[in-house]
Amino acid sequence: MMSEERSNGDSPNVIALPPLIYAAGFGAGWLLQWLAPIRVAWGRPGEIWGLGFAILSGLLALWARQTMARAGTNVDPRKPVTAIVTGGPFRFTRNPLYVSLALLVAGVALRFEIPWALVMLAPTLLVVRNGVILREERYLAAKFGAAYLDYQKRVRRWV
Repeated sequence: MMSEERSNGDSPNVIALPPLIYAAGFGAGWLLQWLAPIRVAWGRPGEIWGLGFAILSGLLALWARQTMARAGTNVDPRKPVTAIVTGGPFRFTRNPLYVSLALLVAGVALRFEIPWALVMLAPTLLVVRNGVILREERYLAAKFGAAYLDYQKRVRRWV
């Protein structure tokens, strides 16, 4: 059943929830690692960097979600956006939650020595860009006009 938000057109109409896209990319990398292993010996540095990326991912995600909640807008990209969020991590990247998911994938891949998951991160980011971010940007530009376009000029898409 379609949600009211989707049926009334007030959403960016993303192809899938971003966490599912990242999970699919990671899953494909894990499967490739199992089918055609790439042997690496990152050892302790890989564990440390992986853990660091995972922790950074969690902190960034919490900061972004709290910032969006304070602004009173929806985190779910299938629902209407009620405000342009420009504070917190949104001062540095227009997509801190997607950056945090990329950091999480990289962190787990490093920590557990799954190099295919790192390789699959590139196509995953392309899917997120084309199937989620570009749709969100068109939606926000149409909904908020010059205010969003000005923000878009000031703040980078990723980092």
